[in-house]
Amino acid sequence: MKPKILTTIKTYTPALFAADVFAGVTVAMVALPLSLAIAIASGADPATGIVTAIVAGFLISALGGSRVQIGGPTGAFIVVVYSVIAEHGYDGLVLATFMAGIILLTAGFLKAGKLISFVPEAVVNGFTIGIAVVIAASQLKDLFGLSMEAVPAHFLEKIPALWAVRVSFSPVAFGLGAGAMVLIVLFRNLAPKLPGLIVAVALASIAALVFALPVDTIGSRFGALPNHLPAPQLPAFSLARVQELLPSAFVIAFLAGVESLLSAMVADRMSGGHHRPNAEVLAQGAANIGSALFGGLPATGAIARTATNVRAGGKTPVAGIVHALTILVVMIAAAPLASYLAMPALAGLLMITAWNMSEPHKWRSYLVEGPVSDRVLLVLTLMLTVVADLTIAIGVGVSLGLAIRLQRRHVPPADWETPER
Repeated sequence: MKPKILTTIKTYTPALFAADVFAGVTVAMVALPLSLAIAIASGADPATGIVTAIVAGFLISALGGSRVQIGGPTGAFIVVVYSVIAEHGYDGLVLATFMAGIILLTAGFLKAGKLISFVPEAVVNGFTIGIAVVIAASQLKDLFGLSMEAVPAHFLEKIPALWAVRVSFSPVAFGLGAGAMVLIVLFRNLAPKLPGLIVAVALASIAALVFALPVDTIGSRFGALPNHLPAPQLPAFSLARVQELLPSAFVIAFLAGVESLLSAMVADRMSGGHHRPNAEVLAQGAANIGSALFGGLPATGAIARTATNVRAGGKTPVAGIVHALTILVVMIAAAPLASYLAMPALAGLLMITAWNMSEPHKWRSYLVEGPVSDRVLLVLTLMLTVVADLTIAIGVGVSLGLAIRLQRRHVPPADWETPER
């Protein structure tokens, strides 16, 4: 359970520091627009995404069991965060996040990190694709510039409500969002080492400002972003409130544990390292408690940002710490500039994120390969995630998956194939 930074610091050199600083700054430029967009899509204030990236990102790198893991708010949490805020308010989300941190700390001390191998891959893929569908649906309003007072939280209510206001479609907003999407794809293919996300969103937002396009921005919808971290404080709680939020806390803890350990596995394959699963779970617990104390969102290891860190040359947890500190510096020095970011451009960014989460290149293998039971499990988890909620989807999926595994006792644990999400 020893943090990886204590191991890497023994042989640390100026050359490693230079590589970590470059990688950390690069990842920060990717994490900035994503953190804002994820917070907005979750129904929270955009500043909470930045706070989460700073506080949780720092703690996950400083205390984690991976050399190159990058932590922060992720798309996987959008669905559950949105539903918790809608049902219990933002103060309920903060308390649920704090409780999830305690659950993760307990799991880490009980050395439960290796239990990830018993979660069926079909369940992980099913709710990941389901989350991607819900994220994409949540961005249709801003991408198409639709005018409506409030978007229903439930998917089956959201689509008819959006269709009912289709006459308010804005070609300008759609053009801006689609342009940002095209730029993101071009940067990813032509200049993969550059922070294409923030460049694409910035260029689209500059175009909206220069040509005075009639689109919403972060500033027009949420006001100016703060240029400092809030003072930490314990969330208000009571026994009744704790009991009410316990199911949500378990879902947040489950997602944080699964996502962070999958991300650490991806990092191991890319870097040739070996993460410490129990240290990683403990770090996720500390990070979620820390994020809640500062009023932030749930956090976990971010697979796409971790992969970006490895590709940019990050070698030790110092890169993740630099990433968090860079975001803090940007928050202090340039918070007013974020107010000009155009909402359609951020919607386009999340559309690309949702598409990547769903891993379309693997759809065919999901449908034609493997046991029929795995395919049924994937589709069932996907459908429950979209039309019911994540709590039910995870509960049913994991229960059925473990029952199937018990039936196939001769089958070894799954060899994970994890998406960059």
